[in-house]
Amino acid sequence: MSAETPVCQLLERQAFDYRGWLWVAPPRDAWLEAGQGHLLSADQAVLSACRARGLSANSPFEAVEPAPPGAVLFWPKSHALGEWWLLWLCAHLPPGTPLQLVGENQGGIKRVLKVLAALGLGCRKVDSARRCGLYATRLARVGLDPDEAWTSFEAEGLRLVSHPGVFGHGKLDDGTRLLLGQLSGALGEGPDEMRGDMLGDVLDMGCGDGILAAWLARRGARVTAVDVNGFAVEATRRTLEANGLAGETLASDVYSALGERRFDAIISNPPFHQERAIDYGPAGRLIREAPEHLKPGGQLLLVANAFLPYPDLLTRAFGGFETLADDRRFRVYRAVRDGSRA
Repeated sequence: MSAETPVCQLLERQAFDYRGWLWVAPPRDAWLEAGQGHLLSADQAVLSACRARGLSANSPFEAVEPAPPGAVLFWPKSHALGEWWLLWLCAHLPPGTPLQLVGENQGGIKRVLKVLAALGLGCRKVDSARRCGLYATRLARVGLDPDEAWTSFEAEGLRLVSHPGVFGHGKLDDGTRLLLGQLSGALGEGPDEMRGDMLGDVLDMGCGDGILAAWLARRGARVTAVDVNGFAVEATRRTLEANGLAGETLASDVYSALGERRFDAIISNPPFHQERAIDYGPAGRLIREAPEHLKPGGQLLLVANAFLPYPDLLTRAFGGFETLADDRRFRVYRAVRDGSRA
């Protein structure tokens, strides 16, 4: 099976035996999924695909596999997240373990030279091709705790916990702020009407740092929060805990972990990027499959950049929709499931 992505094509051409190695934060690639290594990722879609092929795949929040002969770290778009993975590997794998770092030039792979030097780790360039670079070093204890990457900030009267790689890391996104301004009116007229028995079961799809889940839980909703990003799921869990609020948090590739569960409302600020590329896939699934996960009369409320082609998707899925807010940058849409549909 030939490699599909530029970074894996660079690895494939190496005269190197990667059997048993740990692939850290990799992309989806058939070459990797057909290999004999172990996979470590916070992306539920990647984990599910690999496990479906019978491969060993774990999240960094699960038990660590036995020490591998080496590891390859696929450098992410977020440099802070890349540094976190590097600290995690230094803390969890034996000193002296070979580590290779691979990434696209446009994604900042050359920056690893300074990152490794700051940690006192040596580095050599192994190869470059396909506008990607491959570097090698060996792990060592560096005296920095990867858990220190978790931070918190205040927004909307809530304490939000965040981590590098989580959407809106360390700040309240403007689109989410616009959506929050519409929720009271959309879910119940006025604060006195915002009761848990009225809000019912609410799904926060793509929960990020948990701002929507916490806002809803504070008003009595029975909240389920899901995200494909394991860091976001953990951030939301910590946010709910920090505010003394209850809610269920699940790692899920859109609706994959929810079975046939249905909700009174689905609330979302859906992503449309995969690394640097625009990807409407998850948001498209969110909209198309929403009626199957809403109770009769249930509603989908989402915010999106104004240029995104969601109106057509909403019309096809629900037969119609309304725009609750439009500030020229973002729009808040509402679509209601027909109560006559089974």
